[in-house]
Amino acid sequence: MKNYTIRRILQLIPVLFGISVLIFAVMKMIPGDVISGILGVEATPELRAQLAAKYGLDRPYIVQYLDWIVGVLHGDFGESIRTSAPILPEILSRFKVTAELTIMAAVISWCIAIPLGVLAAVKRNTFADRFVRVFALLGVSVPGFALSILLILVLSLAFNYFPPLGYVGFFEDPLRNLQIMILPAAILGVSISGSVMRMTRSSVLEVLRQDFIKTVRAKGASERVAIFKHALRNALIPIITLIGMQIGSLLGGAVIVEQIFSLPGLGQMTLTGINQRDYPVVQGCVLFIAFVYVLVNLVTDLLYAYIDPRISYD
Repeated sequence: MKNYTIRRILQLIPVLFGISVLIFAVMKMIPGDVISGILGVEATPELRAQLAAKYGLDRPYIVQYLDWIVGVLHGDFGESIRTSAPILPEILSRFKVTAELTIMAAVISWCIAIPLGVLAAVKRNTFADRFVRVFALLGVSVPGFALSILLILVLSLAFNYFPPLGYVGFFEDPLRNLQIMILPAAILGVSISGSVMRMTRSSVLEVLRQDFIKTVRAKGASERVAIFKHALRNALIPIITLIGMQIGSLLGGAVIVEQIFSLPGLGQMTLTGINQRDYPVVQGCVLFIAFVYVLVNLVTDLLYAYIDPRISYD
């Protein structure tokens, strides 16, 4: 396990390097530039040249990239062109909001999807199974931002309830924090629960057909033990794979939901950077999200051996 972990960590280096190159290249291909946005109608050639020299935008792209990536390796993501504030402290501050939203959404999704997926597998071709499949299809089909807007409209028009805006840290005021976070987390959780539900159903169904489940039942084990201790555990590998991918995608995919509920998360910071053509901010946010994403996938791979003793990385 130790050797495998070291190999996987080393494999992250070329992956992150490729991502950094791609991010930098895409930023340079975006139409418009931040200098025009800052100067506006006052964008004379002299002022443009001064700002370009100040931020190093007049140098060759390869030099700009090397300066940026060397700074990243030293823990310096640069400064915002708009605010001149260091980027990394702002990323870490906003990441706490996005991480909390992601964890709450993932837990809500698991609490909905796994029990219903197991129920659909056990009650195959019954009303319960058909209901779960329809619910899962709706979850897969309706995007989170559409569900957010629809739910806000229903709550405001039918119940005269308006979701609280802004953000309060959990340790500052736990109750207020939960009031703010529960609705966007529930929306994201429901929107991603459909795919986990379908995967759970199909995986559990496949395991229930295997001979060792018949042996477990023949030995007198209860149906609960046969399903949850034996069938579900052996069906967890594809479910964990999907969950790991969803956690990574939630970190970068909650942009619109954070914007709708005015949550100062990493997604909102990225979107603001894009709108303002603040390239260093966007590059730093996307690279940080990519790093967390590949780290989550590494943890997911390591969980395989813990969940299924038949898997060994020695």
